[in-house]
Amino acid sequence: MDAIQEQHALVLVPTTSTLTAANAKEFKASLEEHIEQTKALVLDLEKITFIDSSGLGVLLFALKRLNQKGGELKLCNVTKPVRVLFELVRLHQIMEVFNSREEALASFSS
Repeated sequence: MDAIQEQHALVLVPTTSTLTAANAKEFKASLEEHIEQTKALVLDLEKITFIDSSGLGVLLFALKRLNQKGGELKLCNVTKPVRVLFELVRLHQIMEVFNSREEALASFSS
């Protein structure tokens, strides 16, 4: 996972195209390391084309962990197949989803 420190938040860009049971444990471990370092996290999902229930669980874990420490998680650049899944399970009502990284970052300063 690539990490980019921006002015208002840490941006994480997964380098895989899927977030499934096969890689959820590694993904979660990587997220945990980054969550320890920040309260403002943007997850740029531009490369993710498929997420299963394990992947959704990791996203909910990250949201819960950040909320516990008074932080925020924002998602951006969600691909169409993943956005459809988010709408199906209503995840977009629990997590903030933005069309671009710039919009997600700007939401921290407002």
